[in-house]
Amino acid sequence: MIRSFESVTGLVVPLDRANVDTDQIIPKQYLKSIKRTGFGVNLFDGWRYLDPGEPGQDHSKRRLNPDFVMNRNRYRGAEILLARENFGCGSSREHAPWALADYGIQSVIAPSFADIFYGNCLKNGLLPVVLDKESVNELFRECSTQPGYRLTVDLNGQVVSNDNNRSYRFEVDPESKYRLVNGLDDIGLTLRMVDKIRAYEDKARQRTPWLF
Repeated sequence: MIRSFESVTGLVVPLDRANVDTDQIIPKQYLKSIKRTGFGVNLFDGWRYLDPGEPGQDHSKRRLNPDFVMNRNRYRGAEILLARENFGCGSSREHAPWALADYGIQSVIAPSFADIFYGNCLKNGLLPVVLDKESVNELFRECSTQPGYRLTVDLNGQVVSNDNNRSYRFEVDPESKYRLVNGLDDIGLTLRMVDKIRAYEDKARQRTPWLF
């Protein structure tokens, strides 16, 4: 199971860089765990800290990069990440959406995403929203000029809106929407059929007992 997603209203942090790859989202030295948690402290590790990091160290003692946008006080606690085109390119590591989610990001808005990263987000309870480049440019302008800028991302209505009554429609395929709203990963989706699976196994035992 994954966390369900219907809507989020939250602070927006603008990451004004194109072609952000998964190694920049979560560097390779942190990929040894498959627990889905504990990666948030190393999100954008190479940009976020001034000194190199390794797994297991006390990251609270590392020097933060004051120029990195997510370290600025006005963006602390952001739940929505605003990004540029081709976000999540590079290797197919699921740790990238895990790190974003563990940090507290619930949705990423960009003009385009790398295909595998986009799919990994949907399978892990993180909503990637594709908006046209002009709309994303507008959101970047508003976010940079309005401290505390917030957006609402509504999956049910498939719309992004702000406090200025401006809204932006986005598309998501019905199956992914169903899975997100109900908090279902691949395993959770399979377990919804557990009664039918057990019934099939019982019949198989009767037909071919030597297999069991």
